[in-house]
Amino acid sequence: MSFFRNLPFEWLVGLRYTRAGKRSGRNSFISFISAISMAGIGLGVAALIIVLSVYNGFQKEVTTRMLSVLGHIEIYQMGGPMEDWHATAREAMRNPEVRGAAPFVETQALLAHGGDVLRPAIVRGILPDEEPKVSDIVKEIRQGSFAELKPGAFNIVLGIELARALEVKVGGKVAMALAEGGLSGSAPGMRTFTVVGIFEAGHNEFDSTLAYVHLEDGQRLLKMAGPFGLRLRVQDMQQAPEIAMRLKQSMPGELLIRDWSKLNVNWFAAVQTQKHMMFVILTMIIAVAAFNLVATLVMTVTDKQADIAILRTLGASPRSIMKVFMIQGALVGVLGTALGVAGGVAIALNVGVIVPAIESLLGVKFLAKDIYFISAVPSDLRWPDVAAIGATAVGLAFLATIYPSWWAARVKPADALRYE
Repeated sequence: MSFFRNLPFEWLVGLRYTRAGKRSGRNSFISFISAISMAGIGLGVAALIIVLSVYNGFQKEVTTRMLSVLGHIEIYQMGGPMEDWHATAREAMRNPEVRGAAPFVETQALLAHGGDVLRPAIVRGILPDEEPKVSDIVKEIRQGSFAELKPGAFNIVLGIELARALEVKVGGKVAMALAEGGLSGSAPGMRTFTVVGIFEAGHNEFDSTLAYVHLEDGQRLLKMAGPFGLRLRVQDMQQAPEIAMRLKQSMPGELLIRDWSKLNVNWFAAVQTQKHMMFVILTMIIAVAAFNLVATLVMTVTDKQADIAILRTLGASPRSIMKVFMIQGALVGVLGTALGVAGGVAIALNVGVIVPAIESLLGVKFLAKDIYFISAVPSDLRWPDVAAIGATAVGLAFLATIYPSWWAARVKPADALRYE
């Protein structure tokens, strides 16, 4: 209690106006209209935290699943195949951040089974023993084995959705027609492959379009003397752009080096744009609540004109009167923001439990796997986002107090007490 006694009178009056309106009992915590303003700010803050967390989670989940199949960095030999990929790999491994290197070839093809079902696919040639150094695809095998990809055997491993679309199982045969006739530009050829494995990467784009063959079989199909290039895995994927730049400076020869962020630049740019637009749109909810706070303070100033006049006759300056109502509005904004942050953080941290419960209760599925790549709603709470949202909400609430407080400071004691 001694703490409150030592507060300046502007704080004491502002706290009193925040706790109760003129017609409210002394035990009321806040007036109804202040509660509505506080709830509006809290709802906007919580919604913004939850939505941005889901956007972050979506981006992180899809990125993780993409990089379980793709390399962090890709290196290509300018003008043709990389005939001595071992030497290039050794040169890349000189960088202490590079953890693994593996060669690959890649082409587009049409796969057919039984003559009736035809599906486009991306066919990637790999070395089964080297591939685990740069991706986790070998761990995602569901049937069969990547070890069955042997040179000259013309075996193939399919994504689970691609295998389902082709209506083929392990041991079945698929016919492959290359979309291009290799680097030589010859007519597309046909080749029959035996399915020796089915994988599930958890990313619909890969599960429905990707197939693996042995590197030598891929080179033979494309009539190439070596692989397209190398895929690298680095210790920290977030540092891949910087590491790629260093590799460009340190590695000899005419090489094209791209990191994972450049390989899917359109997708990442679209997600970032959507996130920024969602931030702006949901900030409007907080802005509407701030306008409600303006109305609350205007009504309070109208109701308290006699009090303002008495304070002015007792020696309070216009600046002190402004402080009273700015304190009242700021307290509503800070309390609403605090409640919104607490609620938003609590929900964002438990989206993985809350959303499945709602889906089970309503019998609906919020994410279609074939559209959104993933079937579960992810969440990745980032504290810088929470801080930015909280600061925005408090800032808007503070701005909302300026006009009503300025109006209160202009109240003339004689006019206010004339009809009292």
